[in-house]
Amino acid sequence: MHGFTEEDLILYLYKEISAEQSMLLEEALATDWALKEKYEVIAASVNDLDKLTLSPRKEAVNTILQYASSTTKKLPSSV
Repeated sequence: MHGFTEEDLILYLYKEISAEQSMLLEEALATDWALKEKYEVIAASVNDLDKLTLSPRKEAVNTILQYASSTTKKLPSSV
């Protein structure tokens, strides 16, 4: 039994674990098909996240712009 968690797999994917832990995890991935399957699902999810492009709704942008416009009118001219 390896004892690696999904968090360990994420850290490995982002190269945020020690070299020793990385070697141990690679050995576990080579012999534990269930762990390897979890890793592949996480890696695919990260890949999908990298492809996403998000933007705010037009209503949210308009609300912010209207608020900014109304508050700048209230500022004294010396500011």
